[in-house]
Amino acid sequence: MSNIPEIFGENVFNENVMRDKLPKEVFKKLMKTIDLGAPLDVSIANVVANAMKDWAVDKGATHYTHWFQPMTGVTAEKHDSFISPTAGGKVIMSFSGKELIQGEPDASSFPSGGLRATFEARGYTAWDPSSYAFVKDGTLYIPTAFCSYTGEVLDKKTPLLRSMDAISKQACRVLALFGKDVKRVTTTVGPEQEYFLVDKKYYDQRKDLIFTGRTLFGAMSPKGQEMDDHYFGTIKPRVAAFMADLDEELWKYGLLAKTKHNEVAPAQHEIAPIFSTTNIATDNNQLLMDIAKKVALKHGMVCLLHEKPFDGVNGSGKHNNWSMSTDAGENLLNPGSNPKDNAQFMLILTAVIAAVDKYAKLMRISVASAGNDHRLGANEAPPAIVSVFLGDELERIVNDIIAGHETEGAGASKLQLGVTTLPVFPKDNTDRNRTSPFAFTGNRFEFRMPGSSQNLGCINMMLNTAVADVFRGYADELEQAEDFNKALNALVKRELTEHQRVIFNGNGYDDSWVEEAEKRGLPNLRCTPEALACYDEFVDVFEATGVLSETELMSRKEILLEEYEKLIKIESRTMVDMAKKDIIPAVAAYVKELSDIACNKKTLGLNTAVEVKEIEKLSGLSAEAYDRVEALVAAIEGGNGIENVQEAANYQHDTVIPAMDALRAVADEMEVNTAAKYWPFPAYDKLLFGVNC
Repeated sequence: MSNIPEIFGENVFNENVMRDKLPKEVFKKLMKTIDLGAPLDVSIANVVANAMKDWAVDKGATHYTHWFQPMTGVTAEKHDSFISPTAGGKVIMSFSGKELIQGEPDASSFPSGGLRATFEARGYTAWDPSSYAFVKDGTLYIPTAFCSYTGEVLDKKTPLLRSMDAISKQACRVLALFGKDVKRVTTTVGPEQEYFLVDKKYYDQRKDLIFTGRTLFGAMSPKGQEMDDHYFGTIKPRVAAFMADLDEELWKYGLLAKTKHNEVAPAQHEIAPIFSTTNIATDNNQLLMDIAKKVALKHGMVCLLHEKPFDGVNGSGKHNNWSMSTDAGENLLNPGSNPKDNAQFMLILTAVIAAVDKYAKLMRISVASAGNDHRLGANEAPPAIVSVFLGDELERIVNDIIAGHETEGAGASKLQLGVTTLPVFPKDNTDRNRTSPFAFTGNRFEFRMPGSSQNLGCINMMLNTAVADVFRGYADELEQAEDFNKALNALVKRELTEHQRVIFNGNGYDDSWVEEAEKRGLPNLRCTPEALACYDEFVDVFEATGVLSETELMSRKEILLEEYEKLIKIESRTMVDMAKKDIIPAVAAYVKELSDIACNKKTLGLNTAVEVKEIEKLSGLSAEAYDRVEALVAAIEGGNGIENVQEAANYQHDTVIPAMDALRAVADEMEVNTAAKYWPFPAYDKLLFGVNC
């Protein structure tokens, strides 16, 4: 292992490098933009670009790329070399301020949701100076935003940056009411990234994993996760070596990789960084996923980031630990030692509770995807019903405020374990509720609904927008108050009373919660098409906060519906291919062997009852599988020609997915009854337990 302090951030054009490479005044101007969100002074661009180029070339870079996040959900990049021709057939390495600030990738083939026609190719990328540039694989990567020729946003970063400005503006207004001169409030995120590792030799034999990222067929192995022995268990040497290499690579790129451990399901693991500013955390998480996949390959494994690669065991999420901090470093979600007397905290807590309740559908939209539909509400992840967990003390304070009672602050108690050699240590005021979608965990909220493959940009953009809108309403009201304290108390009581229904400290996995949530009037959007249909309800809030125009918002709805439809089409076509070309022929070959054995035994006068029963069972299952393949083909064809994107997505969910489930049920039963040597691809036992050293 290398010396960590020496290698940390060695591939990043970070603050220390800028301080060393840039003139003092240029550095100050650039840091003002980075720290306070001030407009970029374009006059310094050439100086910054030249310093950045010299540094990158010293690191072995020959090219640069504007690295952006289109609506595909993954990153995109176009590489240009630094070379510029000179007299005499020579070249020099050059990089101008214009090339740093603005790029022009072809925008025609990226999803636009109707914002532009395919033949309208021009699009622009714009440098995001608040997210550090870095060198990777011989290229200088410059984090950027992406927009169309006419100015509409085509990416996930721009609305996130707008939402960060919106929440900062409104939060500063709220804090000013408490006499605080705050210039900037920044949202921060620490994402906990879950993933699976499988042996590459097994992955390469599964068309479903290659094409869709998840197994479309597969009977559960004799052992799964029921023994709870994988969670926080001893990390296998091969996995530990991968994790060590991954940590080192991430540290070189300035990623604050902190925690790693085995997760609940076999072959499932987690890595968690220290929190950072939301747009940087989003960029870093995209980089983390990319590096994790590449490092896994070096160890003969494949890193699976799909939300539900395997049926019958837990899926993977990306817990979004969200908070807000001022430019002076104050965490606005830190309740202090006695939260009941912390009026500022109680107002901000109230605003977040109100935002989650008022915009519960928006929160559900932010995590909607075909992959995440398999995970949410499946007794392994939060339900699709959005609720808030506060813990006993905060809930008691909320209840007392609503009832008008005086609260006795509990404070932090001590936890004694009853063994003299073990320490007595402080007990947190809130437990952790892993069944809650949105849980307060001491000084932040843990949004547990996001899926493991999802881009954090959209998720946090919607969360920021919701809270910013509530802050705006509170500031408007309290700024007009003659008696601030009286108005504050009245507002907090009114808002907590109105939004108390969203607070739930119980077991979100329990079926009774679904019934209770319905009584409370909480929405339960069970699938992606149902959630995305609600997009239209939020035009006003996005326009009021300046995060998205109606046109931009509706384009995102169309893009996500199209993406859902296409993903289900790929999955269904893959199932048909595997069933026809692999599963049914494999079972037929096994039936032939059984038939040959039965004939030979009969010739010898031996009992053939076992073979006959197996032949009859598998022949019946094969016939049923064939019928279900035909039914799935018909369902796929039935979706052709549906032009309305909402109707097309609904059709995939309501018609195609049930046909897929029906085929899988028969195929998985065929697997259980077929000799292992005949089954055409690796089964769950190899996939889940194949990394066994």
